[in-house]
Amino acid sequence: MTHPPRLSLCHGRLIDPANGIDDILDLHLADGRVFAIGDTPDGFVPSRILDAQGLVICPGFVDLCARLREPGHEQKATIASETRAAAASGITTLCCPPDTFPVIDTPAVAQLIQQTAKRLGFARVLPAGAVTQGLEGRKITEMAALKRAGCPVLSQSDRPIRNTQVQRRALEYAATFGLNVFLHPQDPDLSEGGCVHEGLISTRLGLPGIPEASETVAVARDLALAEQTGAQIHFRGLSTARGVAMLADARRRGIRASGDVSLHQLFLTDTDVASFDANYHLIPPLRTRADRDALRIALANGDLSAICSDHQPHDADAKLAPFPETAPGISTFETLLPLALRLVADGVLDLAGVIERLTVSPARILSRNLGHLTLGAPADICIFDPHATWIPQADTLISQGYHSPFLGQAMQGRVVWTLLGGNLVFELNRRLPKRTTGVRFAPDPQEQPADCAPATAAL
Repeated sequence: MTHPPRLSLCHGRLIDPANGIDDILDLHLADGRVFAIGDTPDGFVPSRILDAQGLVICPGFVDLCARLREPGHEQKATIASETRAAAASGITTLCCPPDTFPVIDTPAVAQLIQQTAKRLGFARVLPAGAVTQGLEGRKITEMAALKRAGCPVLSQSDRPIRNTQVQRRALEYAATFGLNVFLHPQDPDLSEGGCVHEGLISTRLGLPGIPEASETVAVARDLALAEQTGAQIHFRGLSTARGVAMLADARRRGIRASGDVSLHQLFLTDTDVASFDANYHLIPPLRTRADRDALRIALANGDLSAICSDHQPHDADAKLAPFPETAPGISTFETLLPLALRLVADGVLDLAGVIERLTVSPARILSRNLGHLTLGAPADICIFDPHATWIPQADTLISQGYHSPFLGQAMQGRVVWTLLGGNLVFELNRRLPKRTTGVRFAPDPQEQPADCAPATAAL
C-alpha cells in the first residue's frame, strides 16, 4: 500500500457516535490517521480535497462475519474479490469465520489470510481462530498461538460443539487468554435436516423445519457455561425473540455475553420462502414477523450490540438445486448500507444509532481500537450519499457471489468514497475493473474544489 496522502474531507455531515459528534464539520487526515476536525490547521496543505457537501462522513464499517472463501473455495470467491466489494460497501474491517480449507486452526493459515488482504490493500481482515481442531468439536486448538497470529476472537463458524464437556473446557481455556468466543446458537440435533423455520409456513410448503428451540436450547446451554467459566461469549446471528430475551436477562445478571443480528433478518420473514426462491434459504432460517419485530426492538434498546452483513458468496450452481438441497447464504456486502438506512426510515434507529452498530460497537466486540474518529485514530472512513438511489443487479455487484433476494429492488444510500488507513480504496464512478468479466465503473466525477471554503448548505 502506498504512503497515505494528506486529505481534507470538507462540508460533510460528520457522524462519530463514539465521540458524540453529529455536525457539519471538515475532517483532515495525515499519515493515515485523523489529524484534525473542524477548521484547517495552520500549515496543513492537503494533496487532495474531497467535497462531501450533502454527504455523510463516518468511521468505516466493521463487519463481524463475512466469508471470503479463500483459501479452499476460490470457485465461490476470493479475498481479492470480496475485500474489493467490502471497500465499495464502506467496510474497512471485517472478521472472517474459520471454515476455510484448510481451517483457520493454525497460525500459518491465519497469517496467510492477513498477509494476502494486506497486500491487496482494500480492507483489514481479522480471521477468527477455530475453537477446535478442524472444527470437528473434539480437540481444542492452540488458542494462545492463534491470538498471537492476529485472531481477535474464536469461533466454530456454523458447526456447534456437540460435546458439552468440550465446550466447557474450550470456554475455560479461552477465558485464560481473554479471547471472546463467537457462538452459532443452533442445536445441531434439533436443526439437522431443516432448511426453514418450523411453523405454519414450513408445514404448508412441505419443507423440513428448524424449530425455535434449536436456538433457545443452544443459547441456554452456552449462557450457563459462560456463567460457570467466566468466559466472554458473543452470539453470532440471533434470530428469535426468545433467544434475544434470554440474552438480555443474562446480561442483566452480569454474564459476559453479547449478540448481533444479520441485517437481512430485520427485513425478511418466513413468509418470503413461499416462492421457493433459494435466495431465501438462510441459516439461521428466516423466522416469523413477531421474531423480526423483536429483533428490531432488541437492536434499538441495545440488547443486540451490532449489525452484521453475514456475507456468504456462492458460485452459480449452489442455488440451482431444489430448495432444501441448495446452499444457504447470500451476498450482502453491497446492500449493507441501504438496508441499514431503511432502519432509519422505518424509525427503528436514528442515523447515529445505525452507524454506531456498524462501527464502534462491533469493534469493541473484536477488542479493536477502531470504529471511531478520535484524533490520532486510524483514518478508516466511509463517505456516503444517503439520498442516492440505485438498483443492485447480478451483473453490477462487485462481489464474486451475486445471489441476493434484494436484486432488482430500489435502494437508497450509496458509498461514494472509502478510505483505509488514509488511503482511498474505493471511489464511486472511478474507472476500475469489476471482476474478471471486464465490467468497469463509470468515468471519474468532476474534480473537487480547491479549498475547504464554508459550505452554503447543510445536510
